[in-house]
Amino acid sequence: MHIGIAGNIGSGKTTLTRMLAQHYGWTPKFEAVTHNPFLEDYYKDIQRWSFNLEVYFLTQRFKDVMEIARSSETIIQDRTIFEGVYVFVANNVAMGNLSQRDYDAYMDLFRVMMQMVKLPDLLIYLKCSIPHLVAQIQKRGRDYEQSMSLEYLGGLNRRYEEFINHEYEGEVLTIDADGLDFQNNPEDFATITDKIDARLFGLF
Repeated sequence: MHIGIAGNIGSGKTTLTRMLAQHYGWTPKFEAVTHNPFLEDYYKDIQRWSFNLEVYFLTQRFKDVMEIARSSETIIQDRTIFEGVYVFVANNVAMGNLSQRDYDAYMDLFRVMMQMVKLPDLLIYLKCSIPHLVAQIQKRGRDYEQSMSLEYLGGLNRRYEEFINHEYEGEVLTIDADGLDFQNNPEDFATITDKIDARLFGLF
């Protein structure tokens, strides 16, 4: 089984992935952030490095999907290949950070990959407001994230809503994360696992 965790930067995807993996005994698959050779350059000059960054992410996520497909374990994945395309790349195109030529080349590559990719069995979407995201980003203190503009985060949020509500064709469980502290409050975490149990196992 393949479970995906979707959500904007700072929404708590990685934390929830780790906690759910431990809770259910699933195998976590984390997004390659710390080892991405383009990430710091990207936040310094988004327009210059968008194509490089997005192709790198697409390649890594495709490798992950192929590995998940070969596994007999239940995998929970921190961000899926679909968000990279329909949220982050779409946002960069809308903001003028990715040229039409680069976008066309990227989408040609993506469409070839999609001939071999299956949708996750469940996509868990952490829905967050911009103030919540900003607070979380400031709290974790990654230097390269501190320069992100509200316009950029807002664009991603709008794209996430479009993606979840109109473009994604798989099973989605939406969690309103603004009022939750699932990392530190067991009751909040139980609220999420109860919903997952109901969706996956027909419990409650």
